[in-house]
Amino acid sequence: MKLIMMGPPGAGKGTQAQMLAERYSIPHISTGDMFREAVKQGSPMGAKALEFMEKGALIPDAIVIGIVEERLGKNDCQKGFILDGFPRTSAQAEALDACLAKRGDSIDHVINIVVEDEELVKRIAGRRTCRQCGWMCHVVFDPARVKGICDKCGGELYQRPDDNEETVQARLRVYREQTAPLIQHYQRQGVLRSIPGQGSIEKIFDIIFEVVDRNPPIIHGE
Repeated sequence: MKLIMMGPPGAGKGTQAQMLAERYSIPHISTGDMFREAVKQGSPMGAKALEFMEKGALIPDAIVIGIVEERLGKNDCQKGFILDGFPRTSAQAEALDACLAKRGDSIDHVINIVVEDEELVKRIAGRRTCRQCGWMCHVVFDPARVKGICDKCGGELYQRPDDNEETVQARLRVYREQTAPLIQHYQRQGVLRSIPGQGSIEKIFDIIFEVVDRNPPIIHGE
C-alpha cells in the first residue's frame, strides 16, 4: 500500500497518517523525518540538505527528491509507505512518479483531507504551547485545567507566532496555490480520494479506511 497524505495546515493529516501506518504496518514518512534520517546517516543528499538547513534556507527540489528516493529504497518501504508533506510541488510529484515507475510501481491512493478555512483557522489559532516543556492544548477543544498554565509542568502557555490568525490565513493561501496543481495531477491519475475532515479523529479515520479498503492497490506486473 503506497499512500500520500494531503491536506492544509490543521487538517489532521499527520494524526491520520500515523493511524493508517499502524493499521497497515507500513512506515509513516514525513519530510522532516526524511531530512533528519538522511542527515543522521550522513548520506550525500543528507549532507547537501544540511548545508541549506544550517543557513535557514529552503531546500531545493532536487535535494528533496533525492532524499525521498533514498528513503523509499529502505527495506521497511518494500511493502508500502505513507508520505506526509511530500510532494509539495508539481516537479516533486512528477519526480516521485518517475522514481516509482523505475521500480514498476505507482501510488495507490492520495488521501486529500478537506476542511473549510474558517474551521482550520479556529483549530490552529486556538492552539497554545508551553514555553518550558512544549506541551500543547487548545483553548476550545482541549483547554488547560488552569487558563494560561501548562498541565504538565506549570509553565506559561503562549500562542506561537505562526499560530496567530493572520499568519494562518497566509499559510493557507500559500497551501492552496501550491496544492491546486497537485490535486489536478492526481485526479488525472485516478488516485485522488477527497475526505471530509470534519468530525472526530475516529470518524475521519473510518471514512479513510473505508475508501482505501474498497479501492485495493493495483498489483503491478499482473
